[in-house]
Amino acid sequence: MAIEALGYIGVRARSAADWAAFGGNFLGMQVVDASRRTLALRMDDRKQRVLVSEDGGEGVAFFGWEVADAATLDRFAARLEAAGIALTRGTRALADERRVRDLVAFDDPLGNRLEIFHGAEIASEPFTPGRAISGFRTGPLGMGHAVLHVRNVEEAMAFYRDLLGFRLSDYLLRPFRAYFLHANPRHHSIAFIETGRVATHHVMVECYMLDDVGQGYDLALREEGRIGVTLGRHINDEVTSFYANTPSGFMFEYGWGGRTLDTATWQPHEVTWGPSLWGHDRMWLTPEGRAEARELRIGAAASGLRRQLNVVDGNYRLAPGICSWWDRASAAAE
Repeated sequence: MAIEALGYIGVRARSAADWAAFGGNFLGMQVVDASRRTLALRMDDRKQRVLVSEDGGEGVAFFGWEVADAATLDRFAARLEAAGIALTRGTRALADERRVRDLVAFDDPLGNRLEIFHGAEIASEPFTPGRAISGFRTGPLGMGHAVLHVRNVEEAMAFYRDLLGFRLSDYLLRPFRAYFLHANPRHHSIAFIETGRVATHHVMVECYMLDDVGQGYDLALREEGRIGVTLGRHINDEVTSFYANTPSGFMFEYGWGGRTLDTATWQPHEVTWGPSLWGHDRMWLTPEGRAEARELRIGAAASGLRRQLNVVDGNYRLAPGICSWWDRASAAAE
């Protein structure tokens, strides 16, 4: 019995139109099922990955975590009820709204709404990106990862690791305490940063090509206040990324080149050089925290710390269908 991946998120918004522009024109997701106050965004063959509701609020309204089938969902529900967690079965109407077969919903100890589901609907039409990107790395890895602000890491770990079954990947203690947990070979699907707050810090999506990230960074540079964390590369998951402030008060990390873990043999450990190999100046930190993070990066550079690039089919050459002349040249070479 295991959660397999982050399947979808729901977003609270003051303006659905702002999210159509941010999600479609900037992130490159496909806007679907848009009305005056709601919209959905596609990333791949799933009918939807992000659901936006214009309710005057901000933040993430819910996180949808995927399991394999109905039997697994039932076992999870029984386990949660045995642990004293109040949960509700999703109605048929709610399941249809989420585009899944069935789900249960409950709150974590931090007050985040979690939904565990199975049977996500597959679209009949191919994914059409909102801008010219190669696509998103999803599939068995899920839509990406979520990172939460927490007041106490131990409380979050007791729930997500010990009850929900996420496994610790690694952790760091400087310039802030952060713990990273995986549900599949993606380095982490959920993580916690001990900041004294309770909120969503960011949601990460991974593109297939580095140029998608670089071009997105250029788009972000045109908008005052859009960049929340500058371009950089993480030490632990090895993603090259930047973070963009969303219209809903949290950030989207836009990345490329994440590592995958051998989940059968992986051993958790402390990351001692801070979160980033280079770059990633964090606007959300205090001036003292930013200075400490910068010194850690300079120390990592002085030590000669390096990380290999992680390449998979489609992210080290032009993907099929993107460039017709490259397709012809590749076919001729085979």
